[in-house]
Amino acid sequence: MRLGLTPEHKQFGDAVAGLLETRGGAEDLWERLAELGVPAVLVAEEYEGAGGDEVDLVAVLEQAGRAALGEPVVEAAVAARLLAGIGGELAAEWLPKLASGEALVVAAPGPYVPHADRAGLVLVGQDGAWYAVRPEPGSLTVQKSVDPLRRLSAVPVPEGAVPVAEGALAAEAVDRGAALTAVQLVGVARRLVDLAVRYAGERSQYGRPIGSFQGLQHQIANALVDVEFARPAAYKAAYALAKGEPEASLDASGAKALASDAALHAAKVSLQVHGAIGYTMELDLHHWLRRAWSLASAWGDASHHRRAVAATLLG
Repeated sequence: MRLGLTPEHKQFGDAVAGLLETRGGAEDLWERLAELGVPAVLVAEEYEGAGGDEVDLVAVLEQAGRAALGEPVVEAAVAARLLAGIGGELAAEWLPKLASGEALVVAAPGPYVPHADRAGLVLVGQDGAWYAVRPEPGSLTVQKSVDPLRRLSAVPVPEGAVPVAEGALAAEAVDRGAALTAVQLVGVARRLVDLAVRYAGERSQYGRPIGSFQGLQHQIANALVDVEFARPAAYKAAYALAKGEPEASLDASGAKALASDAALHAAKVSLQVHGAIGYTMELDLHHWLRRAWSLASAWGDASHHRRAVAATLLG
């Protein structure tokens, strides 16, 4: 087993990082990501996609976290695999559109789905099954949330709707969402640590940088340890899904628990290092704080996944 990234993976991640650095706030950002092939990665070649797997997205997702990207890369990736498993006319209609960027398709547990207001097709998870909903333009209302860039809309499942996915396919979609979100959280957490280190070197107190104080050094170091422990777990979860390993669900839950904890810890430490200015909109820190808070609870929080790991191990 090799959990490292290939030069091609790193090059793909660097290309996305370059785009996000120069066009991070652009309104057409999803279209630019589509031009790089991001939504096409998990779409099979027969549907005009790249025919890749979850490992091919790892570098992209980590860079997305480092850039505090709010676009639904994970939700689109989960939708791609779900549609492939569903097959039939639904897959034939929507997978080529998703791969090309012509239309957005997202999948997430309900009732609140990120970016559903701009999606042509929404796959909503409810009670262990998935339902396909085609929102009418302007029919969904964006809800207030801690993270405005991940716009949430309530997507009701029509009464009497027939599930499009159940059983193993439905469960695997949740595992995929958890594992890929874990990778993104690792990127968020690492950027939060980097921001803390930078500010600790710039801010002076008692005539010297606050980063020279041992108490602060220990806090930042502990946060970094959490990030570096979470990274291989997230990589392993992506690998397990890509290879269809029997313990992929266990790996996904373990990774999401570790990454959620790491991101929340990094957010707390970075905010403490920055002090009162960290609470203001004047500083960009709030972008990564919001992403850590929202992604830590997406696809199940750390407590949920620790219970899942315990249930699996204890039988």
